[in-house]
Amino acid sequence: MAQTEKKGGLLRKSSASKKPLKEKVVLMYDEVFTTEDPSKCNPRFWEELFLMKVNLEYLEGKLEALDGEELMKIKDNINCLFQHCIQALGEEHPIRVVNALQTLCALIRGVHQKNKSTSGFDIINMLVGFDKAELCMKNLMESLDSLLCAEGSESLKSLCLKLLLCLVTVTDNISQNTILEYVMINSIFEAILQILSSPLSRREHGYDAVVLLALLVNYRKYESVNPYIVKLSIVDDEATLNGMGLVIAQALSEYNRQYKDKEEEHQSGFFSALTNMVGSMFIADADEKISVQTNEAILLALYEAVHLNRNFITVLAQSHPEMGLMTTPTSPIPTTPVTPLGTTPPSSDVISSAELPLDADVQTSNLLITFLKYSSIVMQDTKDEHRLHSGKLCLIILTCIAEDQYANAFLHDDNMNFRVNLHRMPMRHRKKAADKNLPCRPLVCAVLDLMVEFIVTHMMKEFPMDLYVRCIQIVHKLLCYQKKCRVRLHYTWRELWSALINLLKFLMSNETVLLAKHNIFTLALMVVNLFNMFITYGDTFLPTPSSYDELYYEIIRMHQNFDNLYSMVLRLSTNAGQWKEPASKVTHALVNIRAIINHFNPKIESYAAVNHISQLSEDQVLEVVRSNYDTLTLKLQDGLDQYERYSEQHKEAAFFKELVRSISINVRRNLAFNTLSQELLLKEFSTIS
Repeated sequence: MAQTEKKGGLLRKSSASKKPLKEKVVLMYDEVFTTEDPSKCNPRFWEELFLMKVNLEYLEGKLEALDGEELMKIKDNINCLFQHCIQALGEEHPIRVVNALQTLCALIRGVHQKNKSTSGFDIINMLVGFDKAELCMKNLMESLDSLLCAEGSESLKSLCLKLLLCLVTVTDNISQNTILEYVMINSIFEAILQILSSPLSRREHGYDAVVLLALLVNYRKYESVNPYIVKLSIVDDEATLNGMGLVIAQALSEYNRQYKDKEEEHQSGFFSALTNMVGSMFIADADEKISVQTNEAILLALYEAVHLNRNFITVLAQSHPEMGLMTTPTSPIPTTPVTPLGTTPPSSDVISSAELPLDADVQTSNLLITFLKYSSIVMQDTKDEHRLHSGKLCLIILTCIAEDQYANAFLHDDNMNFRVNLHRMPMRHRKKAADKNLPCRPLVCAVLDLMVEFIVTHMMKEFPMDLYVRCIQIVHKLLCYQKKCRVRLHYTWRELWSALINLLKFLMSNETVLLAKHNIFTLALMVVNLFNMFITYGDTFLPTPSSYDELYYEIIRMHQNFDNLYSMVLRLSTNAGQWKEPASKVTHALVNIRAIINHFNPKIESYAAVNHISQLSEDQVLEVVRSNYDTLTLKLQDGLDQYERYSEQHKEAAFFKELVRSISINVRRNLAFNTLSQELLLKEFSTIS
């Protein structure tokens, strides 16, 4: 018997004498693509169509093959198909519902694809017709809402979310997607919340639901009242917010786990041996090889939750088992195709393991710790555009957290101590820190560690000025809270001071190159004012009097850097160039630092001369400092503990517009044919009752 092969909607026998035969569904599609009403000759046409397995590839290809004029000729049939799809969503037989959902996906994508050309026809008119658009879209959204909220098939819910993601992301710029007006009017917000509040639904669909919500929140967010923004900002149901937090934590944990696995592979492999042998010349290459795709979609969801909903701040500190320490499943985790921005959801194994009850022997974690670990990975390499965007978004999220009173309360809580293992960039002049020796400390210490790590590791030719500014602002906001609430944090402040002084040194060494691209005086002023904050208010928040002495020791020890900075800003502030005003601000800000240097240096030299000591020890310098405080005169500087609060609309609108465009493109790419495959669905609905 001759074998039957299937290709592109054609059935053909291997015998060359026979003509290719088309699948019945393909023949029916061809009837839709004529100017005649297909139900004229066959009254049961639409009923039969939705019993046929959808051929997505053929249907989308057929739409793409037509030009705008040809498509307009069959508009009535396209409208009819769209409307019958919506009607089929109310059918009892699940196979009809599945086929209708997939047909809608193909129609929406195919018609939108045509709109990229210059044909100029209106999408809504092409799909449903202006006269019926409002009612049809209302029925569609109500049907999807019912399917998502029903206790029926999880596969159907998954397909509904895929259709909604398809609907939202068909245009690169989601704010230009006019169909979303109907998604705004006929809200599915409550259905999304229901998915997030139920453990079973969350495990199956949480990722898609969270990404969908993040995208819907960004539809015309600066131009009109977006109901999803309004509703998200007032959610106060604990189960829902915790559910959303868990989905985000699991996705970020999966990223951290993948990175750690790749890192361990490299450390144990031949490449690691070669790197150790040759030295650090291959470090950059090694980093590139162990990079894992960033996940900006889930990061955007975290940002919107933190930025819009004050109740979500409590979720950041909710304890759960350390996901990386959970026992791994015995069966291998199925691999998914890697897509840019990591839009593939985490495996269900990771999700289910994370919702186990707490074990006394398992290290507890929380969303904030998971996020800090994620940030420490993506912020290592900012040369890649996606990582740069991810790094910037991480710092924006941390900025929102650093401004929040409640967040600061748990960040600085002495009773909430955690061991946070941040990833550190390989550098020639330092050894890799041993993970086991990490102390348990308040969470703010991990935030400060992350900021110090960034400051130390990004002094390079392609200087990320914007990220440095955000980094210093976060440190400043945390200090403002400590000063205001008189929190004496036991932290290794010397590491921060040393990093800041080295940053000033870098700015001076690369003055010419950097000034061609950046106003380095804005950053220099912020760094100097951090020191002024410590000098003026340090006695209220530094842990011990000796910490304050050590601050003075560091300023005196590194006085040459401050002297050089003063010389540079004085030179530029006395010239009539473009940098006169910003440089003069730094000159004025240095007044107390220079007073400290000019007051203590002669006394240290005198002490050395009297005691015939060529080089003083740290203890001897500190002794001189302590005994000469009373004769030091400092000027009171205003506004050191004031800052401008974060504002998205005025300063970040362009960044978020580009970020959402990038996420939309990648979510759409990830909704490939394989993710809409019917095989599993048809197995589930193999019989029609």
